[in-house]
Amino acid sequence: MEFKFGGSETNQRTVLGHPSGLFVLFFTEMWERFSYYGMRALLVLFLVSSLLEEGWGWERADALMLYAWYTGLVYITPIFGGLIADKVMGYRNAVVVGALLMTLGHASMALEVFADPFFYLGLGLLIIGNGLFKPNISSMVGQLYKGQDKEKDAGYTIFYMGINAGAFLGILLCGYIGEKVGWHYGFGLAGIFMLFGMLQFYFAQTIFGRIGLKPKGAEDLDDAIEESFEEAKEAIEDTADEAKKNKVKRDRLIVIGVLAFFTIFFWWAFEQAGGSMTVFAKDYTDRVLTGTGASTFKIFNTLLTVVPMIIITWVLTLLFKQTFSKYSLSNLFLGTSFVIIWGIVIWMLQREWVADSAEVPASWFGILNSFFIIAFAPLFSKLWESRLNPTGPVKFAIGLILLGLGFGILAYGSMSIPLGAKTASVSMIFLIFAYLFHTLGELCVSPVGLSYVSKLAPLKLVGLMFGVWFVANFIANTAAGITGSFIDPIVEEHGMTTFFLIFTLVPIGAGIVMLLLNRTLLKMMHGIR
Repeated sequence: MEFKFGGSETNQRTVLGHPSGLFVLFFTEMWERFSYYGMRALLVLFLVSSLLEEGWGWERADALMLYAWYTGLVYITPIFGGLIADKVMGYRNAVVVGALLMTLGHASMALEVFADPFFYLGLGLLIIGNGLFKPNISSMVGQLYKGQDKEKDAGYTIFYMGINAGAFLGILLCGYIGEKVGWHYGFGLAGIFMLFGMLQFYFAQTIFGRIGLKPKGAEDLDDAIEESFEEAKEAIEDTADEAKKNKVKRDRLIVIGVLAFFTIFFWWAFEQAGGSMTVFAKDYTDRVLTGTGASTFKIFNTLLTVVPMIIITWVLTLLFKQTFSKYSLSNLFLGTSFVIIWGIVIWMLQREWVADSAEVPASWFGILNSFFIIAFAPLFSKLWESRLNPTGPVKFAIGLILLGLGFGILAYGSMSIPLGAKTASVSMIFLIFAYLFHTLGELCVSPVGLSYVSKLAPLKLVGLMFGVWFVANFIANTAAGITGSFIDPIVEEHGMTTFFLIFTLVPIGAGIVMLLLNRTLLKMMHGIR
């Protein structure tokens, strides 16, 4: 029998018009992103909090430097994780092993209360586990569809909504538990839901049929790495020879290089969110609300939390209807995770409602990115389908400029902070609008990223060009943390406004240069849009 979708017979049962397996991947990815962003929201806050606050009392520079290397390395290891899955263990095994390593990593970080080395061991396990998990679960999404490009695009859109849902809930709940109850509880919570994500995937994986199985004639790891380097070397040499003779291929590869270079500027500034912007939220933002302000925030926070939870739970019930009889154990783990998450949500909201005032957790501002993506993504999607759809380079330029304007808002809001001040009480409205502009910029840049790499790169170099893109992200994330680590000396000598102006002027300048390059890049794309 010929199936419409890849995978098993059960996978042909649809949820919202898509194969059931997509939603197994959706929830696995959601809990993985819950754990990643939940831990990341706490990392810098934990390190810079005083010993009395049960933190480590690090200097901001040291905390942001560690953050730099952690967020950078999680973009390098997927290159090797994809290689290992392709040649040695298969996508499914890579996802399970990666998820297990990340579960152990979060558990190890939760044990930092007993011994410091557990913290560093946990970070190492998270970096390695992420490398095995991240590229391979995304690859499985594409294999669920058989040449149905429109359905595949829609499937990836749903998958990315799972990413944002996980990030949103992880920052909200791990951040709250970590700041209000205890850091190790926040780290532990991230690990619990990574475990649930792994278990529901493991016990439902036969829904994928032969998708993601260990490749026939799997190689030893050393042989696989050696062969891959040889293949990459040959592909580069062949492409270089062709590029000399073929102007079109040469021009398109140059465009990929230009886009990869400019993406560094975007993510270098954008990734201040988990670093210097978190420090700003903790120490320089007035987060205590009373009276009407407190009541308004409680209502907003309740709606912001409960509405997405209801929608995700509804999707869960649809998946149950299609797969429970066949994959009951997987669904029981998934259902249990939702019972726990609802319990935490209700406890958190009840705890906040009975308080006379409201102190917004410093980590809370991180959820605004996911919230604004969910709110504005449909609008931007419609815009890109209309006559107003700009070219790729123009989208990239607009994204850079919007990002810079977001930091301009923070620079303006920081004008009242004295030179060298360690604390201040700037209105949180500046941080909220900064996140809004940053997210609008991200929605402009996102369509230009990996989709343009796949369109412009020669077929045999697509994988290598994705690797180049990940290296650009590694450079951007590492540079973001390193630059952010200079916050104290810059604030001491020049003020907080000057610090944020750096991230205002550089992206806007890069955006203007990209606008000037628009016509040239379009010519060099040779018809690709």
